[in-house]
Amino acid sequence: AHFCSMCGPKFCSMKISQDIRRDAAAQNDAGGSLLEAEAGMAEMSAKFRAGGGVVEVKV
Repeated sequence: AHFCSMCGPKFCSMKISQDIRRDAAAQNDAGGSLLEAEAGMAEMSAKFRAGGGVVEVKV
């Protein structure tokens, strides 16, 4: 079990922060996700313009 003299046993806010930073860095290393997001946004923008560019569409 983990013990932090500042936070107590089995819980450490600093460790949680470190874990979150590590996980975020791992996600950012993917690289392709940004390109995929931009491609998806471009595709949806084209669909929006093709549909007349109207935000509220009657169903």
